[in-house]
Amino acid sequence: MSTFLTVAEFCAEYRVPRSTLYDWLAKGMAPRHAKLPNGQLRFRRSDVEEWYRSCEVAA
Repeated sequence: MSTFLTVAEFCAEYRVPRSTLYDWLAKGMAPRHAKLPNGQLRFRRSDVEEWYRSCEVAA
């Protein structure tokens, strides 16, 4: 299991359309990420998991 996720991996793993992820990015609602010199984004798995837990709603 990789430490970093690509945009495609993030979208596949969390079943989110790419357009939704980019909408979240524009609104500042996406998990922390790094932008590589070539413009590609990478998401650290630990940051994504922390972000996902913060999205949970108590029942």
